Amino acid sequence: MTIRLEHANMNVRNIDDTVRFLIAALPEFQIRREGHNEGQRWMHIGTDDTYIALNESTNEPTEKWVPYAGKPGINHLGYEVDDVDAVRARLSAAGFRDSTYPNNHPHRKRVYFYDADGNDWEFVQYLSDDPKERNDYEMPD
Repeated sequence: MTIRLEHANMNVRNIDDTVRFLIAALPEFQIRREGHNEGQRWMHIGTDDTYIALNESTNEPTEKWVPYAGKPGINHLGYEVDDVDAVRARLSAAGFRDSTYPNNHPHRKRVYFYDADGNDWEFVQYLSDDPKERNDYEMPD
């Protein structure tokens, strides 16, 4: 059986801001469908195989979400890409904030960026086809 994440569904303050981030990071993404449901704007953006369902928020949270602060929630979504350096260049050029921490590994390169809502996104490029190397969690000194 093949298992893959087909889509994620998230609320954002401004769909257009999130689309700008996603297209800068992943130019292959296309708007699959969009509309309104009970006055709330929504959009599906991605490829034929995977997408993000975006819903425009109608309320502000009482407390700002901070990734990795120990509270329940999503810290980041990760996408595998062919060229992580190109992703970094496109997102930097578009004005998004790099949140990458040191992660020197012989079999993968990763960068992280915040979108306009402060959500953290990971982009990983694997430098090996060997699952044992790709999934190695030992960090060299």
